[in-house]
Amino acid sequence: MNKVKLLFRIRAMTLLFVALLMLSGITAFPVYSELKWLTEHHLYDPNTVLGAWLYKVWLGVKEMNGKDAFLFYGYDWMAFAHIVIGLAFIGPFRDPVRNKWIIEWAMLACVCVFPLAIIAGNSRDIPWFHILIDCCFGIFGLIPLFLVRNWIKQLEKLENQ
Repeated sequence: MNKVKLLFRIRAMTLLFVALLMLSGITAFPVYSELKWLTEHHLYDPNTVLGAWLYKVWLGVKEMNGKDAFLFYGYDWMAFAHIVIGLAFIGPFRDPVRNKWIIEWAMLACVCVFPLAIIAGNSRDIPWFHILIDCCFGIFGLIPLFLVRNWIKQLEKLENQ
């Protein structure tokens, strides 16, 4: 594969990863509105395990909004962190070989999702299915990053020839 095709693949996959990363964070901004809309439109059955969990989350968010809405500020900062982390990928987008460490760092971060989800999830009584969903963010993040890292290695070999 030539350098132009590799650069295109690296950049396209990096943009996809960043878009999904930012989207996953930005959805924290309207958490109250999202859960209220889901509940009002009966888009889940509260008699199922998932539905019961979503309803429990909605009740907690609703109560927090009424009594301690300032706690949502933490959600805002978490969403902002996703945006800022996404900005770090400008480096690999511009010069993938020189900035491949950012891809490797992101891969490490994806691996770290697992112990965080398992340890924090268990200590906060999060159901296992939700912990597994959170772990999927690590798995699905690793896939494009692994591809990008391999393409960068190929590009590096071409540049060194």
